[in-house]
Amino acid sequence: MFNSNIPVGKLDQKWEDYKGHVKLVNPANKRSLEVIIIGTGLAGASAAAALGELGYKVKAFCFQDSPRRAHSIAAQGGINAAKNYQNDGDSVFRLFYDTIKGGDYRAREANVHRLAEVSANIIDQCVAQGVPFAREYGGLLSNRSFGGTQVQRTFYAAGQTGQQLLIGAYQALERQIALGNVEMHTRHEMLDVVVIDGKARGIIARNLITGELERHFGHAVLLCSGGYGNVFYLSTNAMGSNVTAAWKAHKKGAYFGNPCFTQIHPTCIPVTGDHQSKLTLMSESLRNDGRIWVPKAKNDTRKPADIPEGERDYYLERRYPAFGNLVPRDVASRAAKERCDAGYGVGSSKQAVYLDYAAAIERYGKIECRKHGIDNPSAEEIRHHGVEVVKEKYGNLFDMYNKITGEDPYSTPMRIYPAVHYTMGGLWVDYELMTTVPGLYALGEANFSDHGANRLGASALMQGLADGYFVIPYTVGNYLADEIRTAPIPLDHPAFQAAEKVVSDRIHQLKNINGKQSVESFHKRLGKIMWDKCGMARNEAGLKEAVKEIQALKVEFWSDLRVPGEIDTFNPELDKAGRVADFIELGELMCLDALQRRESCGGHFREEMQTEEGEAKRDDEHFSFVAAWEFKGESNWELHKEALEFEVAHPTQRSYK
Repeated sequence: MFNSNIPVGKLDQKWEDYKGHVKLVNPANKRSLEVIIIGTGLAGASAAAALGELGYKVKAFCFQDSPRRAHSIAAQGGINAAKNYQNDGDSVFRLFYDTIKGGDYRAREANVHRLAEVSANIIDQCVAQGVPFAREYGGLLSNRSFGGTQVQRTFYAAGQTGQQLLIGAYQALERQIALGNVEMHTRHEMLDVVVIDGKARGIIARNLITGELERHFGHAVLLCSGGYGNVFYLSTNAMGSNVTAAWKAHKKGAYFGNPCFTQIHPTCIPVTGDHQSKLTLMSESLRNDGRIWVPKAKNDTRKPADIPEGERDYYLERRYPAFGNLVPRDVASRAAKERCDAGYGVGSSKQAVYLDYAAAIERYGKIECRKHGIDNPSAEEIRHHGVEVVKEKYGNLFDMYNKITGEDPYSTPMRIYPAVHYTMGGLWVDYELMTTVPGLYALGEANFSDHGANRLGASALMQGLADGYFVIPYTVGNYLADEIRTAPIPLDHPAFQAAEKVVSDRIHQLKNINGKQSVESFHKRLGKIMWDKCGMARNEAGLKEAVKEIQALKVEFWSDLRVPGEIDTFNPELDKAGRVADFIELGELMCLDALQRRESCGGHFREEMQTEEGEAKRDDEHFSFVAAWEFKGESNWELHKEALEFEVAHPTQRSYK
C-alpha cells in the first residue's frame, strides 16, 4: 500500500518538526552522491542550484538550448506569498485555506500548509537574487489581487514575473555550473528511467542534436518537467511542453495522480481559426483591475463603445458579489462559457467576452490628477494620467494583445475566452515529493500535490520555487542519507543496457512506420477529442466515446504515421512523434479518470453533477480521495485511492457570493 508519509502532529508544526528530525548527509558524503534533475524551469533550476550549493554532484537536463527557455518564463502575473504587507488580514493560514478551498477540497492539507509556510521565504530569496519586483512609492514591495482571494498577496514584476524569477534561478544555477557542482546538459530529452533493485538509479537520454542515446547514473532522479496541457493541442503551454518524462516514469512504476484535473484559464485570447498551434494567455492579473462583461441582449453586434452601461451585464459581479471579477479560474471560466453558450458572446466567433479597463483608467486618472494638484481635470487629462498608470502596471501585456489582435486595449475592451493552461494532476508524490518508485521525485507542475482540482492564480511559481529551494534539499537528503555506501553503478549494467534497447527499439519503430499522416495531424485530432469530451465540461457518454476514439486513434497512429528525416541526427519531427505517442496514452487515462470521478469539483465539471445554480457539486462521501493510477499494461490501469483527511479546513460547498 502506498503511503503519503505525512508527519504526525499539529498541521502548523508538521514541517518544522520534520526538518528537526530529518536525516542529514555530511558535506564530505554529499560530494560522492549524484543527483539527476530533469527540467530546468523554476522547480528544476532552483533544485539544481540548491543541491549544487549543498555540495551534491548534480546533472541537469533540458531539451531547450538553454535553461532560460523553460516555459516558466511565460508566467506573467505574479507569485503568492503570505507576508501581509498590505495589513489586510493575510496570514499563512489564510493562504493555506484559500488554496484548499480554491482547489475544491481535493488537495492534501499537509503539503498545502507547508507551501504557505515557505512562501514568505521565497520572496526574500528572490529579492536577494535581484529579482526586480514592483515597489510602492516608499520602497516596499507592491502587491495585487488574484482570483480566489480577498487580500492582496501577489508579488509581481510588471507582466513578466515568471521571466524575472527564472532569471534569478538561472543565475543561481549558472553559478553552480561555473563552480563545477552542476553539470548542464542542454538539448537532451529523458526517454526512460533506469530502475535497479526497485530504486531509480539513472536515465536514458537522447541528444537531440546528434540523435545519440546516452546513459546517466544517479543516486536519485528528480523530475521537474512541467505539465501536460498540450495533450489538448491548443493550450497556453509552449509548443515543446510535453508529458514524456513523467509518462516514462509512470510506466516504470510511478503512480499518476488525478490526471483529469486540468486548469482552464479564463483570460486567454480567443481562437481565431484552424491555423493556430497554441493560444496566448493574458495574465490573470488583468482581472485585478479589469471588469468582465457581455451585452445584455443576445447576438448584439454593436461595438462595445456603442453599448450603454445599462445594457451591459457584468456577470461575475452580478453572480458573485463578494469576489466579483476575482473568483477562482474554474468559476470564471465556466461563467464565460455559460454566457457564450447562451448567445451573449462577442466578436466574430461569438466565443468571447469583454475585459474592460475603462473604469480602471478613469479611477487611476482621477487619483493621479489629485496627486498632481489638478483641480477639475478634463476627461482628456484624466484619461492621459490613467493610461500612464495602467501602462506602468500592465504595459507589456497590453502591447502583446495589440500586436496579436491589432486592437488598442487602452481604447477598446479586450476579447477573452477560457483555454487550457495548467495541469493539477501529475505524478503522485508523498509528503517528501517522492513518487511510488524509491529515489524518484517529482517537483513543481510535474507532481499532483498542492492544488487539488483547481489552482489559484500566482501559485504555480510559488510551488515551483518552494519545491526546489526549500523542500527538496531536506527530503532528498533524508533518502540519500541511506545511500552513502552505494557506489556509482557502471553504465554497462544490464538494467542500463535493457532500458536503452527499449528506447532505441521504440524510436526505430516510430521512424519505420512509413505511413502517410503527419505527427501534427494526429496531435490535432487528439486535442479535439480531449477538448470536446474532456475539456471544460464532461459527461459520461462523451467520456466513454472519447476512450474508444483515442484507442482507435492510437491504432491508426502506429500504423499510418509518417516521420521524415533520419534517426541519428537532429530530427524535431521524430522527437515530436514520441511525445504525441505519450500524449495519446495519457489522454486515454485522463478520460478514464474523469469517467470514474462521478462528481464535479474545481475544473473537473461533470454535467450530471451540478447545483441548481450551475455550480460544481462535490460528492465528499464517495470521492474525497486522490486517484492514483498504476500502469498495468496497454490500456490497463489499476486505481489506488489516497483518502484525503481534513483536520483544519473542513469541506463545505464553495461559495464566492
